[in-house]
Amino acid sequence: GVQSSGINAEYGDHNYNEPMFTFDLGCSVGDVVWSPYSATVFGAVTDDGNVFIFDLAQEKYEPICQQSVVQKKKTKVTHLAFNQHYPMIAVGDDRGNAMTLKLSPNLRKCLKEKNYSKENEIAKMEKLLELVREPTAK
Repeated sequence: GVQSSGINAEYGDHNYNEPMFTFDLGCSVGDVVWSPYSATVFGAVTDDGNVFIFDLAQEKYEPICQQSVVQKKKTKVTHLAFNQHYPMIAVGDDRGNAMTLKLSPNLRKCLKEKNYSKENEIAKMEKLLELVREPTAK
């Protein structure tokens, strides 16, 4: 699963000792959360007030969206949550503020896919992981 380690967000497989992906977000990571509607989408928030959205099926190494969401420089974004039913996220900061943000249309397309199913999402992630796993010696 995804975990935060300092300024990196890492995705690993419990069968491997090394992370499969590492993302340098340039600042301490406050929270990392998987999307409830896509196996390849996750978000992260950083202490410098940025929200990052990744879709590993579209872009394996860069966020597909990055946005600053704080008004004051020293405000740290500490939490992120995806709405279970609507294309929105909620973020919270260390000053007690919470805000909701609507995901742009390109980030919502997986909600409209007709072939969406848990099995398809698992297959999508397995296919992605096969591309980055090192081949095993036979």
